[in-house]
Amino acid sequence: MSKGNVLIYYGEGKGKTTFSLGYAIKTASQGNSVIIIQFLKEKNDDEISFIRRLEPEIKFFRFEKSQEGYDELSEEEKREEFMNIKNGFNFAKKVLVTGECNVLILDEFLGLLNNHVISDEELETLLAAKPEDMELIFTGRVLEPKLHKYADEVYEIQAVLTEKGR
Repeated sequence: MSKGNVLIYYGEGKGKTTFSLGYAIKTASQGNSVIIIQFLKEKNDDEISFIRRLEPEIKFFRFEKSQEGYDELSEEEKREEFMNIKNGFNFAKKVLVTGECNVLILDEFLGLLNNHVISDEELETLLAAKPEDMELIFTGRVLEPKLHKYADEVYEIQAVLTEKGR
């Protein structure tokens, strides 16, 4: 694997997780290992079950306990999930420090920044821990401009309406 880049897939529509999963499958087919850590999304047991069948090449982790997505939780439920999210974030740092995989995908990580769950300092600590040869992929709906300075490539994923779709 070549130089480890920081890639960002963002946009309001669907497809970011699918895009990053495709990247993970391609990477694994080349003999590399991938870890996916998912944040803030509703729990989809069928999707998780399918991804887990790709182990050991692709490992999937989700630390949140709620079935619902983070945006659908009450303020009290968000506070309850906060520690689980922090555990997932700390696990991501550990993966980076130990160089445990070739590609680390942090699915919906951009939402942690938008929801102020992760501070700018924590983001910088995370990025500083990244080995030079590991690729790091962030996905999420909203890309804060400050992230551009860390990214090697940024992809905006968006649906284009057709006559039929209107």
